[in-house]
Amino acid sequence: MQQALRQFKADLFQGLAHPTRIAIVESLRNGEVSAGTLIEKLGLEQANASQHLAVLKAKQVVTSRKSGNQVYYSLRDPVLTQVLDLLRQYFFSHLSETVNMLEQIEREETAARKTSRAGARK
Repeated sequence: MQQALRQFKADLFQGLAHPTRIAIVESLRNGEVSAGTLIEKLGLEQANASQHLAVLKAKQVVTSRKSGNQVYYSLRDPVLTQVLDLLRQYFFSHLSETVNMLEQIEREETAARKTSRAGARK
């Protein structure tokens, strides 16, 4: 069972393993959207959008329905937006840590330069 769950997670992350696909998922956050609207909103070429949507469908991230000549896409399970929100929090948490580390390095380098200049004057 554990291996099947790990494979499911890996497949999901493979489906999301491109910034355009994540943008598509984020665009579907509030519900169903037509392919044409996605293409326009995200500034995609039709062929490129079709490829990404096919991957998302194959990985069972999105579902589609056809109405006339329009295809509408929606998230298979909206809980996925919570996963993306958690990943955003994770990103900002690590970004904050990195910024703090860089600020500490800058303070240490500034202090070292001041010490070096003071020693050179003596």
